[in-house]
Amino acid sequence: MKLLMFNTQPYEVETFAKIANDLKVEIDWTEEGLSLDNVDKTKDYDAITIQQHGNLEGEDLYKRLAENGIKQISLRSTGYEIIDLDLANKYNLKVTNVSGYSPRSVSELVLADTMALLRRLKDYSKREERNDFSWTGGQAREIHNLTVGVIGAGTIGSASARIFRALGARVLAYDPVQRTDLADTVEYVDVNRLLSESDVVTIHTPLTPEMDRFMNFDQFKKMKNDAIFINASRGGVVDTDALVAALEAGEIGAAGIDVFDGEAGITSVDLGDKGYDNDNLKALIAMDNVIVTPHIAFFTDIAVYNMALFSTRDAIKIVNGEEAIYPVN
Repeated sequence: MKLLMFNTQPYEVETFAKIANDLKVEIDWTEEGLSLDNVDKTKDYDAITIQQHGNLEGEDLYKRLAENGIKQISLRSTGYEIIDLDLANKYNLKVTNVSGYSPRSVSELVLADTMALLRRLKDYSKREERNDFSWTGGQAREIHNLTVGVIGAGTIGSASARIFRALGARVLAYDPVQRTDLADTVEYVDVNRLLSESDVVTIHTPLTPEMDRFMNFDQFKKMKNDAIFINASRGGVVDTDALVAALEAGEIGAAGIDVFDGEAGITSVDLGDKGYDNDNLKALIAMDNVIVTPHIAFFTDIAVYNMALFSTRDAIKIVNGEEAIYPVN
């Protein structure tokens, strides 16, 4: 069996070689993203995997994949909003993701951001650059005295909940599905109560139509003025204009942002002197009470390996007429 991996990053190449050997398949790769311009590269392959930020748009792309004998699109990522599922269904393309790749990778970054923001590490670091070693305004709170609100208590959200609970925090959760295995970890509440009572709010939801711009200015106003907001899910679940406005107005105290609107062409790229055109991102990076990272919550050794492995396994299963482990449609 032959597979073609689109959007290959340098750190994935060694992983692909190991997986090809372990699963006894042939894997080729390209740095290009899948598009109508290169879709015919798939003619010589049984299956594909992708990892990209830009949408797969246009009916011709899905039609050509099917005509070329491709039966699936396996994402080496959790989010699948880049796929037009109606078109995928129309052309009998099974879509899979890797939702279980390593929940702790994301959760540990959420914890790291929370601790750094509580202890004002960015602010202290910038002060020291000015030879200011004073303590003014830096007295911190401790996690075990805080309430943490988790919006979306699925695989990753529940891992975040367990980490904060292990540190002694009270944990609230908002999710239409109430997991029995979290009974000793979280208290399920409505979103208004979660926002108003939490000292830290972390969001872990897919970018569905219901969650598009879910965190708007009205939502931020419900939060405590010294609360921390963390987003390591999808940029689109937050109205970034509203986030910047809420921070500037003191409606919330701080933010840790790993994903953001307009990140395609910015994250994972060294832009050097070229710079970038994203005023909200520039505003967030400039704030002492905001930590911005370039979509790296997933970026651990275990997660990178599992994302490639799980997507490849599901692609093979679909080609062999078996049920995928992580189906989307």
